[in-house]
Amino acid sequence: MTFSIDGSDFIHAGEASSGAKKALTKLGVKAPVVKRAAIAMYEAELNTVIHAGGGSAEVDIYPDHVLIRVTDHGPGIPDVRLAMQEGWSTAPEAAREMGFGAGMGLPNIKKQSDELLIETEPGRGTTVTIRINFTV
Repeated sequence: MTFSIDGSDFIHAGEASSGAKKALTKLGVKAPVVKRAAIAMYEAELNTVIHAGGGSAEVDIYPDHVLIRVTDHGPGIPDVRLAMQEGWSTAPEAAREMGFGAGMGLPNIKKQSDELLIETEPGRGTTVTIRINFTV
């Protein structure tokens, strides 16, 4: 499945992760796994909206896991180690006023995933690849 993520569109943010959640549920994936995938993808989707002006998400479902790739062409992450710290954020004030940008996106993705790969290049964008196994 492929989803487009519109940048700065907080009204429709979450539609991609909701679509993936519905597909996993329809395939009979166990609820705790669906929940982990939905949370991780939602956080990645929101980061794309808040920080990168949009992007895309690809969801590949295999017999034993789901692989989620969220890609943007934003500014990239200058310091991934710092960005992984709970509470650290570069979210603009407008996002914070709406209740977003608390600095929990990447840490929450890491907590929900079995494997997390962050590929980023300043000025070129970021790809976050999330693997969630179907074992509970």
